[in-house]
Amino acid sequence: MSSSSSVYNELRLKQQLCDAVIRVDNNEFHVHKVILCNCSTYFRALFNRWSSPDNRLFEIPNVSAEVMKLIIEFAYTDIVPVTHENVQELFVTADRFNVMGIIEACSDFLEKQLTPHNCIGIWRFTDSCSYPEMKNKAFRFLLNHFEEVAATSEEFLLLSAQELGKIIESDQLIVKKEKTVFEAILRWVSGSTEERREHISLLLSKVRLALMPPEYIMKSVDENEVMKSSEECRTLLRRAMENMLDIRTKDLSSSDFCHPLAHPRLPAAVLFAIGGWSGESLTNGIEVYDICADCWVKLTDNELTPRAYHGTAFLNGSVYCVGGINDVQQLNTVQRLDLDTHMWQEVAPMHSKRCHVCVTVLDGYIYALGGYDGHSRLSTAERYKPRTNQWTLFASMNAQRSDACCTTLHGKIYICGGFNGNECLLTAECYTPETNQWTMIAAMANRRSGIGVVTYAGYVFAVGGFDGTTRLRTVEAYNLDTDTWSDMPSMVQRRSNFGIAVIDDRLFVVGGFNGFSTTVGVESYNIGADHCALSCCVVYGLSNIAEYAAPRPSLHVSEVEEDKVMR
Repeated sequence: MSSSSSVYNELRLKQQLCDAVIRVDNNEFHVHKVILCNCSTYFRALFNRWSSPDNRLFEIPNVSAEVMKLIIEFAYTDIVPVTHENVQELFVTADRFNVMGIIEACSDFLEKQLTPHNCIGIWRFTDSCSYPEMKNKAFRFLLNHFEEVAATSEEFLLLSAQELGKIIESDQLIVKKEKTVFEAILRWVSGSTEERREHISLLLSKVRLALMPPEYIMKSVDENEVMKSSEECRTLLRRAMENMLDIRTKDLSSSDFCHPLAHPRLPAAVLFAIGGWSGESLTNGIEVYDICADCWVKLTDNELTPRAYHGTAFLNGSVYCVGGINDVQQLNTVQRLDLDTHMWQEVAPMHSKRCHVCVTVLDGYIYALGGYDGHSRLSTAERYKPRTNQWTLFASMNAQRSDACCTTLHGKIYICGGFNGNECLLTAECYTPETNQWTMIAAMANRRSGIGVVTYAGYVFAVGGFDGTTRLRTVEAYNLDTDTWSDMPSMVQRRSNFGIAVIDDRLFVVGGFNGFSTTVGVESYNIGADHCALSCCVVYGLSNIAEYAAPRPSLHVSEVEEDKVMR
């Protein structure tokens, strides 16, 4: 609280120089009009337009004295105690009086309380308020956690058909499999079958039925009396089968997404593949993989410096490109792409030039490990703090490593393989931030330079690379508990210097060099583009994910209803 606010509040408490009295439930609050006008357009109108200048007493109905006291204290101190007990009444009253500071404080409080079990209630509660931000936050949380909400929330069964329809028709609904939406509708209908059976065909028309296994749909219809007895449902499902046939027999383009029953939802995350060699030229190209649409999207208006053998990282809504090499020299420069504004910015450079560098993110820092500075292979390591825009050196590795790769698991960094200037390496080591120490772990079975390393299914996977003689397609996984490596299924293609990432529970490898040429090949491993020396990172949690995914035409409810099968 500022010194001037403190003075005004002291005058209020002593009832000095007050020019108005607010009366609520026979409780009177002596105030200064100008102070309340400063925090609320409601009070500005009350004192200036809805009353005469000499009016001092203002009776305000339908509000408790406790909440009015909090609002007046906030006007003077800019502080409000929001609790579980008062948040709803305080939010509604602040919305009524347009006290934005309290509305935002209540919104922040409610956002922190969101869970799969209460998000529907908070969404419905905020629907009656004129502050859309909190309603949108609750709705996004519901969409992002739909699988758990639909399976466990008692509030889910209390939704109206209109509310459920709004949820399941959204492209931003996050589900790994479309049958989750299908089963959620059946669960909702079973909550009150006779009252809700009339809504099932309209709700099912909002499900991407053509993206589900036909055998599963047919079995579900046979086992569900409500769907079996509905002519509209049967016709709708026949339409879905036709769409399935189209998908299986045609090379569908994004224009075919307009089929309501085959319209893919937006992904929760996308895979960025950035820069590298394209043929014999360096590129600054960025392509984004949309796993739901199963296609790559090229980004345009790219101001990234063409580079290869760099590292990429996603942190706090931005993608960072770290080090690498351009047409002339090794780089210590770092460029940041703000995914909200689409703007590139050069941030603080590293202490060392680093191409063939390893990059990862841990605890809000970007780590850059090893690499090649144009003269020697490096064992040094540094990390970047975005808030201060500074790189700081920390403990060096036990080995010089370029062409290595790293990942994080359980709060530690694991780096594997690489090249020390004389030989390809099979060693690996682990960094513990709390002690600032590197520790050697069990060596891999194969020497691997230009390796891909990623955390997957609780293991550290070491994929492909160059052993000094040939490019590899073999894969091995490190078990932290036993300090041992085990063989895993091999890739289809041999490759080194490729991009690697895990998205939607699938491990992806992108591009690379097969020993003869760069490759366009993309493989995924489900525990499931002429590029080499590119770098990949997974981008998630964006409110504007649609700007980076494959284009999806708008589907209005009326279009879905019409296509629903009145034929």
